[in-house]
Amino acid sequence: MGKKIAVLAVQGAFVEHERALSKLGCECVELRQGPDVRQPFDALVLPGGESTVQAKLLRELGMIDELHHRIADGMPVMGTCAGLILLAQTVEEGIPAAGDPTAEVVGGAVAPGAFGTLPVTVRRNAYGRQLGSFHAKAPFSGIEGDVPMTFIRAPYIAEAHEGATPLATVDGRIVAVRAGNQLGVAFHPELDDDLRIHELFVSLIG
Repeated sequence: MGKKIAVLAVQGAFVEHERALSKLGCECVELRQGPDVRQPFDALVLPGGESTVQAKLLRELGMIDELHHRIADGMPVMGTCAGLILLAQTVEEGIPAAGDPTAEVVGGAVAPGAFGTLPVTVRRNAYGRQLGSFHAKAPFSGIEGDVPMTFIRAPYIAEAHEGATPLATVDGRIVAVRAGNQLGVAFHPELDDDLRIHELFVSLIG
């Protein structure tokens, strides 16, 4: 029997994750309102989108406490782009240095992520306007050969704390980590045809 994976479906690129997981034989259920989180499922995907909006809806719809409990209890979870921000213990707001939108982005205000379960510091809006969206290929630990990576107004992982293992870097910046059953990536694997990151995630399910 295929694994049942819940996909947060309140905002963002959730349909693309469902398509990728369906190709791997998984059953997907959408989390749209509070009662949805009380059904059984094996793992959770937090998709890209707007992390502030997603965090607000998670709270308003009564989902956040139950999902936090399951993640803290060890349920496998993958957060991509905005989903990574939701998982992060610490989130820095990225601001262009010296007011120059093309300059190196530095850290601004700091706050915890909505779940705060992944031991990393993530910098939001980290690449500035010039690199707001870009594509790269890079090695990814545990996967043979380079992996395509699509970044859209992406964050990056400024620091991986104790318990978090970096899995991929681009231009010297950490863009993927794993901590136990939590997988956080700064890019959008669901937007490329390569299914290997989703396969890695599914492999975390016992």
